[in-house]
Amino acid sequence: MVRIYTRQGDTGKTGLLYGGRVSKADPRCEAYGTVDEANSALGLARALSQDPRVKAVLKEVQRELFTVGAELATDAAEYEKLLRHFSVVTPEMTERLERTIDELEEEVRLPRSFVIPGASAASAAMDLGRTVLRRAERRAVELQEAGLLVNPEVLRYLNRASDLVFMLARYEDRALPRELLTGEGG
Repeated sequence: MVRIYTRQGDTGKTGLLYGGRVSKADPRCEAYGTVDEANSALGLARALSQDPRVKAVLKEVQRELFTVGAELATDAAEYEKLLRHFSVVTPEMTERLERTIDELEEEVRLPRSFVIPGASAASAAMDLGRTVLRRAERRAVELQEAGLLVNPEVLRYLNRASDLVFMLARYEDRALPRELLTGEGG
């Protein structure tokens, strides 16, 4: 039987996908951990959504976030090993997100004021996921600035993924009264 615990992390160290053991406080752990957190929030959003299109797009993003996480969990010196064994974030992945955003923008009229999260449970979970994606992006920027991020497409992807999740949340709530979206009128 496989056990969930290994005891190897009991001293505050963890293993990167490629690159050996590092402190759990390593900025790479913070970055891929934040991506994992975003993935969980998007899973909650997917479970709460009743819209098949939203569910499908969220699931695709969730799958791709594992690719993002693998890149963030790899030491820059070991990047060639990652390339031999796994997919990496590509411009085509980011462009696909952009196409989906464009499609959603044609179907949703955005309010002119700030959107207050919470019009529905599903969109609130998406907004939570969006903010965690923004934090993951900031963590990836820190890695890039420290010379620890090989593929700059990761930054573009995370930026666009958060934009997409924002639009998905608005699409989820497209039939709701505007007052529920912005808090206007009461």
